Amino acid sequence: MKKKTVHYQAFAKVNLSLQVGKPMDDGMHSILSKMSPIAFFDELELTKLDSYALSRYAIIWNENAPVKSEIDWSVSSDLAVRAHHLLEEKVGTTLPVQMKLEKRIPVGGGLGGGSADAAAMLQAVSEMYSLDVDLKEIAMDLGSDVPYFLHGGACVVRGIGNEIEPITLETIHLVLIIPEYGCSTAAVYNAFDSTTEPESNSGNDLLAPACAVEDRLSKDIDHLQTLTGHEIHLSGSGSTMFIICDNAQYATALVHKIEENTNLVAIATHTC
Repeated sequence: MKKKTVHYQAFAKVNLSLQVGKPMDDGMHSILSKMSPIAFFDELELTKLDSYALSRYAIIWNENAPVKSEIDWSVSSDLAVRAHHLLEEKVGTTLPVQMKLEKRIPVGGGLGGGSADAAAMLQAVSEMYSLDVDLKEIAMDLGSDVPYFLHGGACVVRGIGNEIEPITLETIHLVLIIPEYGCSTAAVYNAFDSTTEPESNSGNDLLAPACAVEDRLSKDIDHLQTLTGHEIHLSGSGSTMFIICDNAQYATALVHKIEENTNLVAIATHTC
């Protein structure tokens, strides 16, 4: 018997390292990145509807979301909704669902929230309707991070997100630092393309371009480095920063220090 309701947790990711190649003829960039999911997630609830029903979608912030920006995009442009529509196109029939997406992962934060939601939607609908479909093809059409989220786990990701190699990674304790502003991925990549010699000593080739696009990011990184004495890392194209910690207790102490001395939101978490 098919499930009436399914629940999925769409885990965020951090880029523990990120190298970016110059744009190819189609404008895409090849990457080499070590990625890991972290214990910080959006929640997707799907209820199966009758075959004649129209799908319904609700996107809200979870009450415990650390930063709640305006949900100002159209429902039809949401990546999870687009994933559902592409899956319907693939199988050639409607797959009516009621979706409730409770978001915690910040928008424009470099943690892959939209891509994680899309991958969760593909898996949830496929499970609910017992579909026999290659979801990887659809994932690539949705964005370069979606195949990684579909795969899951710690991985080295290459190419345009299509080459995924699982790796073994011990648990890493982290402090996520989430500013009130986001970074436009397109703007950061445009800034990267305009640089002649990308800086790669930070472990993330997009760090300098992100700081060029959003000067508040540069100021926050400088302040945090002085305050904590730690290297400040950037996930993806930003704006979420993170600090690698030795253990959970130290991560929790660092959260208190950051929140007491800045206007930034900090969260203790870990890879999973």
